[in-house]
Amino acid sequence: MFYSLTGIIVHIDEAMLALECNGVAFACSATANTLRELRTGERATLFTFLNVREDALELFGFGTRAELTCFRQLIGVTGVGPKAALAVLSAFSPEQLGHFVAAGDVKSITRAQGVGKKLAERIALELKDKMAAFPGAGFRGQDTGPGNAFAMPDSEALAALLALGYQQSEAMLALKGLDEALSTQEKIRLALKNLTRL
Repeated sequence: MFYSLTGIIVHIDEAMLALECNGVAFACSATANTLRELRTGERATLFTFLNVREDALELFGFGTRAELTCFRQLIGVTGVGPKAALAVLSAFSPEQLGHFVAAGDVKSITRAQGVGKKLAERIALELKDKMAAFPGAGFRGQDTGPGNAFAMPDSEALAALLALGYQQSEAMLALKGLDEALSTQEKIRLALKNLTRL
């Protein structure tokens, strides 16, 4: 029904936002990754999915087409509803999830809130042939080129941040974009600096 909405962000909280379009504010559930990139008062484009239930209409908004595509694939998995799909995409970018699915890394998928081993196994099994590598995509409806695609971070640096008690989603975000030529120790130092700003 809706492909995308463009308007002004008038409200953001931990799980949703309100996007005002021509005087009408649409409440959209969104991933933590999308919410982190948006600010109240800014103009934004969200790619949307309308979930129709007997007792409600639920609108979901995503900062990138890749996130919307991944959401659609996740809710097609047996036992994965919209809330579980949002939890997965709040913990990982589509690129990261695609990497875990391709590698059969069930343990990493279980790091998403509310996703147990059995559900993670179904996600890995049912999406293995469906999920291709997602190209990098910018927020506010503008896709970026391959040079801005998400890269999997240094596994040793990621493990160190997880050992320090950071959530995987925080650690991944802090490591994103760091120069691959840096040493693991330098990546950890810069990531910790980035984490103080999140």
